[in-house]
Amino acid sequence: MPGEPPEPPSLAAAEPGELDGRTLAGYRLEHVLGRGGMAVVYRAEDLRLGRTVAVKLLAPELARNETFRKRFVRESHIAASLDHPNIVPVYDAGEVEGVLYLAMRYVRGRDLRALLDREGPLTGAQTVRIAVQVASALDAAHAHELVHRDVKPGNVLIAEGTDPDHPEHAYLTDFGLTKKSLSLTGLTSVGQFVGTLDYVAPEQISGKPVDGRCDVYSLGCVVFEMLTGGPPYRRDDDLALLWAHLNDPPPDVREQRADLPAGVGAVLERAMAKRPGERYGSCLEFVAALRAAVGAGGGAGPGAGAGPGAGAGAGRSERGPERGEAGEGRPPLPPDWARPVFEP
Repeated sequence: MPGEPPEPPSLAAAEPGELDGRTLAGYRLEHVLGRGGMAVVYRAEDLRLGRTVAVKLLAPELARNETFRKRFVRESHIAASLDHPNIVPVYDAGEVEGVLYLAMRYVRGRDLRALLDREGPLTGAQTVRIAVQVASALDAAHAHELVHRDVKPGNVLIAEGTDPDHPEHAYLTDFGLTKKSLSLTGLTSVGQFVGTLDYVAPEQISGKPVDGRCDVYSLGCVVFEMLTGGPPYRRDDDLALLWAHLNDPPPDVREQRADLPAGVGAVLERAMAKRPGERYGSCLEFVAALRAAVGAGGGAGPGAGAGPGAGAGAGRSERGPERGEAGEGRPPLPPDWARPVFEP
């Protein structure tokens, strides 16, 4: 009829912004928090319980792949069963109008990428505090046979801690459900691998089977960046970066942070060993060695003792945007966002 508002687009055909205000599976979508090539994440209201959540909608073509659907159901159940203080809880998963979705806790804070960009290198003590929480989350996932495969600063959420002795609370996000499933169902291009180039383990690059030790390598790269402000290998193009991960020995962290104890370099060298069998057997084993090497002093570091925002610009590494899976820079994150367990 003339004058009547047009019918809203179907969920599968709608652009992300067109879904604001829509309700699906008991969640009212409010606005987009972030998007990637195969998913979009919304801040939403759980109408049944009256709480704010993050809802991730996967690309419609994923629901049409039966192999992916089965993996989605199975691994969503595993992720929801991970009751761990450093893993964002999954509340719900399912399919509505031909689109797969996940609902999870909405967490207010910033990610480690934003923290490093703002403050530059962290002290040894702060690095250990964050790393031990990430390592605990990774080992919990490994115990359920889930390998993260994409540990990077952008996938570590830093929220406010509980007290002065625990000033930050770290959440690990993005357990690679879509990435692993896509690679196994033929939905990725030939030769594409899972992982972000600055932190990817050699066995991921070469296409060999991976286990939790690939996360040890990536966590080692992230710890190196927390201590220096930049990733271990800095190259002009992606091919050179991949070659470095495969062949170049880990750089000495003390060449950039002379204030650190000598043992820290040896710990990182083992964590980033080219062969998985030469690394630490677990992420917590790695971080325990790191804590022992850092010692009680913690490494003063640039801007130590200053308030929030100190060190921004001073001691920050000269580096471009973090490389993505396609070698593109990340857009800036808003100050208030939610990171889902399964990142786009």
